[in-house]
Amino acid sequence: MPAAVEIPKPTERARLDEALQRLREGASRWARRPLAARIALARDLHRGAAAIAERAVAAACAAKGLQPGTPQEGEEWLASPYATLRFLRQTVRSLVMLERNGNTPVGQTGETADGRLTVRVFPANRLDALLYAGIRGDVHLEAGVDEDEMNRSRARFHKAPDHDGKVCLVLGAGNVNSIPAADVVTKLFNEGKVCLLKMNPVNAYLGPLLEEAFAGAIAAGFLAVVYGGAEEGAYLAQHPAVDELHITGSNRTHDLLVWGPPGPERAERMARGAPLLQKPISSELGNVTPILVVPGSWSERELAYQADGVAGMVTHNASFNCIAGKMLVLPRGWKLRDRFLELVLQKLALTPARRAWYPGAEERYQALTEGRDELRRLGGGEHTLPWTLLPGLDPDDPAEPAFTTEPFCSILSETQVGSDDPVEYLDQAVRFCNERLWGTLSAAVLVSARSQLDRTVSAAVERAVRGLRYGSVCVNLWPGLAYTTGTGPWGAFPGSTLTGIQSGRGFVHNTRMLEHVEKLVLRGPAWSPVKLPYVPSHKTAHALGRRLAALEADGHWRHVPGIVAAALRG
Repeated sequence: MPAAVEIPKPTERARLDEALQRLREGASRWARRPLAARIALARDLHRGAAAIAERAVAAACAAKGLQPGTPQEGEEWLASPYATLRFLRQTVRSLVMLERNGNTPVGQTGETADGRLTVRVFPANRLDALLYAGIRGDVHLEAGVDEDEMNRSRARFHKAPDHDGKVCLVLGAGNVNSIPAADVVTKLFNEGKVCLLKMNPVNAYLGPLLEEAFAGAIAAGFLAVVYGGAEEGAYLAQHPAVDELHITGSNRTHDLLVWGPPGPERAERMARGAPLLQKPISSELGNVTPILVVPGSWSERELAYQADGVAGMVTHNASFNCIAGKMLVLPRGWKLRDRFLELVLQKLALTPARRAWYPGAEERYQALTEGRDELRRLGGGEHTLPWTLLPGLDPDDPAEPAFTTEPFCSILSETQVGSDDPVEYLDQAVRFCNERLWGTLSAAVLVSARSQLDRTVSAAVERAVRGLRYGSVCVNLWPGLAYTTGTGPWGAFPGSTLTGIQSGRGFVHNTRMLEHVEKLVLRGPAWSPVKLPYVPSHKTAHALGRRLAALEADGHWRHVPGIVAAALRG
């Protein structure tokens, strides 16, 4: 870690106890606060997040080895200040509308082919519709939920509180700097719980800035920020003043907290269903993110556009994203397979190899690439890892580690299933993803414009969207956009148990405060004249990210011309 980035020391036990005592005293006051006071605090946090934006990006660039003034700086603007400010601005909007109209705002409703209620949540406003033209997002609700229940149940805490004050321990993620703030915002404003945020050691440098931005919540006794590693986390998890936990991290950390260290005692506890941690825990724990490519009439322009998008799913944040693209699931016998893989490699090569700044990356890379007869490497050097393609994996190999291990490093794998018939392919690809790949967080489906006009193929795509057991399914888009919508719920597909946690339990963000969520479905075009800012070929992502963050800071239309100019120059 560069000397310019200051890492706070672990918080002493006595200070942890003091922080929890303040939160316990504040929990009931926060739960009873009138809606107008909650709105005022959300606005205060929004102003604070805007005030630290520039410094937060500078600190992240120093920590991750990003050169300021380059397109890679745009990753930090978009994944940290832009996302944080967006979540907070939308939270304010929902609370204001709740106060004014008695409910949070949602868009039009619809119905899936199998009768599930859908709710439009993106675009959230006219600015979204202008800046994200052609992209729309709908929440699919659970079976049996009708429009009356959707209207009655959303924003439940504010209408009919189910507790009179709780303390939630938030174990912050170390990879994406908006995650700790977003998790706190969800617990505070969606669920009415005060928060003890323990920063991850990897990005603990962000903690003092968050303390400054959220000083109002800290002073009122509704939030505390502390520091430390696994020892402090374990102490806090079992602390009697903590009512529940939320963790964004790995399933290994989750299982260590819930079930204890690996070994016979853990196995025995799991068999009995007797966890060590006797508290509610919600979580988001990663994914081997699949990318399904539907065979059909692809133009060269569409193919190159989507290859750029796939490369961006890999290179963004040096691939240290729980939703980084990790598994290309291609049709067996597809005549465009070699061309598509070449285009992906060409786009990957546009991004220089990145510093392996997340702990354990080099070891994971070695474990997944060692002994491979066929792989393609691009770049790499001292303290960096090459962008690497592992092609031709056997989908029937029960021992293939790439199907069950999230690489969390610069690896993209490829396998082939089905045939070049779109209907057969999609049926087998969905089965492969649901049954063979680890994780239930997010998946992407790429389909050409002409194929979407074909009734048979279009119906097969819709069956695939419904059938994929993932919390977000994105058509022609990276699931990273599902994370940043804010109005969309973010989390794993419902149904995971503590003994088989997969990608976790529960949803965050969800600024419209919907209940009974099954998944978010986001859709975009097969090709657009405007590049999305996460793709490697984007030349002005840093300028675009800064301007989008400024827009989310004040919502003023004066930022739009600069945003459009930066987008078009990309």
